[in-house]
Amino acid sequence: MPTRPEAYEADDAEVKALLGVTPDETPAPEEVSFARNVFLPLSTACVNSCDYCTFYDKRGEASLMSPDEVRETLERGARAGCTEALFSFGTRAETYPAINDELDALGYDDALDYLYDCCVEALDLGLLPHTNAGVMTRDELELLSEVNASMGLMLETTAQVEAHEGYATKQPRRRLRAIRDAGRARIPYTTGILVGIGESPRDRAESLLAIRDLHREYGHVQEVIVQNVVPNERSDYERPSAETVRRTVAMARAALPDEVEVQVPPNLSHDLPSLVRAGAGDLGGVSPLTDDYINPDYDWPAVERLRGVADDANAELVERLPVYPRYVEEGWLSTRVEEAVDEARKEF
Repeated sequence: MPTRPEAYEADDAEVKALLGVTPDETPAPEEVSFARNVFLPLSTACVNSCDYCTFYDKRGEASLMSPDEVRETLERGARAGCTEALFSFGTRAETYPAINDELDALGYDDALDYLYDCCVEALDLGLLPHTNAGVMTRDELELLSEVNASMGLMLETTAQVEAHEGYATKQPRRRLRAIRDAGRARIPYTTGILVGIGESPRDRAESLLAIRDLHREYGHVQEVIVQNVVPNERSDYERPSAETVRRTVAMARAALPDEVEVQVPPNLSHDLPSLVRAGAGDLGGVSPLTDDYINPDYDWPAVERLRGVADDANAELVERLPVYPRYVEEGWLSTRVEEAVDEARKEF
């Protein structure tokens, strides 16, 4: 059974109140948003090897996108009208000797140095970088904020679950600290929880309250993902029922401030219209060009499919940028990124 760590202690009355929330009680959004992205899996190396994850490759099999591959992918994304360059790779990819050798040959000390230049290239092509690169230090976050419109890290859960045993950067205290550091660095941020990795409903409620409290302190969380685990060749976790995910979406909507959007992955979730009606107002980033490299067995839906989801939920589908307007207006972005955002806004 999962246990609650000292990393976060929720108010028992608030937890009980959240557990009592039902999808019928939460307001359905009038608009449902999405971003159009191009996905760049910069490296498939990771210090963790969680069995519910299919993204990482084993040592000796992991790859690093070459500068030519990065450039070609970004150019395709720009031509296709994408606004977001989604960079994703495992925590501390350079711990794989082969990846470290490749980075060294390119003249980089580590994967984050390489990422920085890739983000610059994206900005030069009119794409707004959003980086998911695992747990980073505050100094690393602040450096990357110079060239990113937004960044993210899944909290996953505040519970100690078997799926995370032995992985230091998966421990709740470490991930909460990383999300806090992003707030201190004034980075527009996406985080979220995983449903179905051994946590209990109470754990989900506590995780959502932990995110809420961090946002109350720093104001940096723009969206919270409620992501259900899906079957893959590495694990036997069962996909949570549609009702479990609906109740979790409703809890998220009830727990979070109105300005924080609840997001569900449109290629992983059952019955998307019912999740929208339960309070999910965002369908994340989808790509007209590239796979979901985190979940390669689950194709992105076409925009017309998203429009159908919104229609079924009596909502309007709207396209957004990877950074929410309030952060632009409040001056959170570097001058370089803000100029790129201003250009991208002209297309909307």
